[in-house]
Amino acid sequence: MAHADYSNYKGDETKEETLQSVVDSYEALSSDTQNWVANLANCSSLIWHAYHSLNIPVNWAGFYVINPEKQNELILGPFQGKVACQTIEFGKGVCGNAASSKNTQLVKNVNEYPGHIACDGDTQSEIVVPIVYENKVVGVLDIDCLDLNGFDKVDQKYLERLVEMISSSCKW
Repeated sequence: MAHADYSNYKGDETKEETLQSVVDSYEALSSDTQNWVANLANCSSLIWHAYHSLNIPVNWAGFYVINPEKQNELILGPFQGKVACQTIEFGKGVCGNAASSKNTQLVKNVNEYPGHIACDGDTQSEIVVPIVYENKVVGVLDIDCLDLNGFDKVDQKYLERLVEMISSSCKW
């Protein structure tokens, strides 16, 4: 199989099957390298194509990682979608809160989220999963959706599983 084939989703699978396929595909692709840039770039593509195959209007899927020059700040990493905020402080916005709390943030309506940082004003819902390595946050997975209630506990379950794999498969 060619690497690009991993992002070809059938479109007739359930959300659970599709998200499990993302996890499985990431595992296969990351077996070639432990480089976090390469792995997160491929992972962004897997997520983007998976959600679009499910007709869930994701408008941004990607990562923020710890800024090596400022340990309490996230810096833009690999992603799919429109240009984005370049830095986010811990404790600010959905990504910053996920990083500072080490807890997934499942936001049904970003307009009701105190301190939401709007990189794209069209975003309506968001999920952010912290990447924790050796009990330290090294980054976050951030996915934005154009619909309210774009994500649920099913997404959270599979994305947390994916992030556990990301944590252990990359050299941080």
